[in-house]
Amino acid sequence: MALPIYATPLERIWYYTFRVICALIFLFLIAPILIVIPLSFNAEPYFTFTEKMLALDPTGYSTRWYDLLLTFGMAQPDVVRDSSWWADAWANSAWINAAKNSVIIGFFSTLLATFLGTLAALGLSRPEMPFRRVIMAVLISPMIVPIIITATGLFFFYSATGLANSYIGIIMAHATLGIPFVIITVTATLVGFDQTLTQAAASLGANPTTTFFRITMPLILPGVISGALFAFVTSFDEVVVVLFVAAHDQQTIPRQMWNGIREQISPAILSVATILVIVSIALLTTVELLRRRSERMRGLTPG
Repeated sequence: MALPIYATPLERIWYYTFRVICALIFLFLIAPILIVIPLSFNAEPYFTFTEKMLALDPTGYSTRWYDLLLTFGMAQPDVVRDSSWWADAWANSAWINAAKNSVIIGFFSTLLATFLGTLAALGLSRPEMPFRRVIMAVLISPMIVPIIITATGLFFFYSATGLANSYIGIIMAHATLGIPFVIITVTATLVGFDQTLTQAAASLGANPTTTFFRITMPLILPGVISGALFAFVTSFDEVVVVLFVAAHDQQTIPRQMWNGIREQISPAILSVATILVIVSIALLTTVELLRRRSERMRGLTPG
C-alpha cells in the first residue's frame, strides 16, 4: 500500500520505520540460510568462510561436497563414471539410500495423512458434529505437544504392538505428525465453501458420492494438496521420531545428517541442507500458488 500524499510527517516516519523493522526481521530469519548456502561450496573442509572465499577467489569454491553425497559409502567411487558406477551409487551410496527412504516414507505417510486428515476436516466442518472443538484440539495435538513427548509415546506403543523398527511404523508415525497440517488447511478451505452448491446438486438428483467427487472435491482440492505438501515436508524433515521408532539401518536424510554431525563433521551436511532448502522453497511456492488458485475458484481476490 502506497503512502498517501496527505500523510503527516509522523505517519511518513512510521511508514518507513515499519518497513525497516520488517526487513530486519526478515534478514534475521533468513540469515542462517544465506550463510549455509555459500558454505556448502567451500573448497576446504571447514564450516567457516576461508580467505579465498571472502576474496571471491574461484579456487576457494568447489562442488566436492555435493560430489561426496554421491560417493560416500560406494564400493568403488574412483572408477570411471559409467553405468556401473551409477549402479554402485544407487545401491551403496549412504546419502542416496537415505534419500530413497525419505521419499518413500514421505510419499506413503503423506497419502495416509491426507486421506485421514481430509475425512476429519469434512466431518469437523459439519455444524451437527458434536464436540467439534474438543475433537479438533485432540486431532491437532501432535502439532502442539513437544515432539519428544510424541516420539516417546510412539516408541512405547510401537514396542508393545510390534511396529517398532519397521517401515510401516515409521510411515504411521510420520502420518500422525502430518494429519494436523492437513486438517487445518482443508478446514480453512471449507470455511469459504458454499454449501448451497451441494444442496443444489442433491436437489438435481445427485447422490452424496457424486456430489462429493463432482462438486466438493474439485473446490477443496487446492487445500487438500496444500495440506499434503505440508505433511510431506513434515515427514521429510523429521528426525526425532525416526530416532525413537526406526532401526539402525533405516536411515532417512535428517537421520543421516544427525549421524554425520555426531560421527564426522563434514561440509557435506551443508550441501544436503542447501538441497533441502531448495526443495522446501519449491514446495512452499507450490502451496502459495495453490492458495491463490483456491481463492480465485471461490471468488475471492488473492492477497
